[in-house]
Amino acid sequence: MSKGDTFENDLLKLIFNATAIALIADNTATTPLTSLFVALHTADPGEAGTQTTSEASYGAYARIGVARTTGGWTVTTNSVSPVANIDFPQASSGSQTITHFSIGTLLTTAGKILYSGTVTPNIVVTTGVTPRLTTASTITED
Repeated sequence: MSKGDTFENDLLKLIFNATAIALIADNTATTPLTSLFVALHTADPGEAGTQTTSEASYGAYARIGVARTTGGWTVTTNSVSPVANIDFPQASSGSQTITHFSIGTLLTTAGKILYSGTVTPNIVVTTGVTPRLTTASTITED
């Protein structure tokens, strides 16, 4: 079963821009999320995983918060991408290959994954490397 194109776009706007879907969903919770948190992974966290599943652990690594607004995310034609590049902290130690990313609900601990996907090309992280997801990093709802 599939969703209608208009609803797919509305759903992405609800999640990434905090834009209400009339008569279905709104953002009037007492403390709605104001940011979504992007994590890097060394393997696919899978549909049952959390943001800590195979999460990067190089020296200085941290998740990055991106505002749930049109200033943080661009939603168009049933896809979403960051408005600006997402730069993670520069590696101070360690060596890892980043193969996946996730977008979730918490800055630390086992946050719920809303979306995840592959990083292509993979990012080889060594001391001095600053991992980056570009504005071409896209999630499509279809």
